Amino acid sequence: MRMRHRPLRALVADRHGLALIEFALVLPVLLTLVFYGIEIANFTLARQRVSQLALQVADNASRIGVQEVLRNRPITERQINDLFTGGALQGGSLDVASKGRIILSGLTVNSSGGQWIQWQRCFGSMAFASNYGTEGTGANGTAFKGMGPSTAKVTASATGPVVFAELAVAYTPIISTAWAPATTISEIASFAVRDDRDTSGSGIRNDENAPVSRCN
Repeated sequence: MRMRHRPLRALVADRHGLALIEFALVLPVLLTLVFYGIEIANFTLARQRVSQLALQVADNASRIGVQEVLRNRPITERQINDLFTGGALQGGSLDVASKGRIILSGLTVNSSGGQWIQWQRCFGSMAFASNYGTEGTGANGTAFKGMGPSTAKVTASATGPVVFAELAVAYTPIISTAWAPATTISEIASFAVRDDRDTSGSGIRNDENAPVSRCN
């Protein structure tokens, strides 16, 4: 028996399975958009958490100090260590201790009236250096203009110092860092010190011989 072949015209006109083919072509694009949207949403939430934690650390640093009656309130190395421990606990799954870095700076006014990073302390294993200066920057003269972006410098006043916090965390993706805007999230925050603080000497007392959380 001779086989009958469908005419080529009928084959071209056949629309069976067309929707399935179209879906197969569109699916990679849809998945790309979905994955990108999920990663962007997760990145945004993580950045918000980092920003809030930086604010919390700076706020707490502006409040610490040993209560004394006869002189301005000094801060201690132990208080700073406790502050870092509290920040790590508040950070929770951000895992600041092993995947992040907190850089806390005490910004004050030097003898020439210029801005001076009198002290700087760090916490966390991440390799991340301050973008705005290290301890001792601005000790002399007035060339150093303060900490923060060039368009929004934070400065101390003659009546009170400022604490400046930088927080960086390695971003943990849901899918892949290839979908994220960056692999590291960094935020800054600053607060004027709430009480009259003792900035004599190094600016930090260590009568208890506590470990010093230096940045190097």
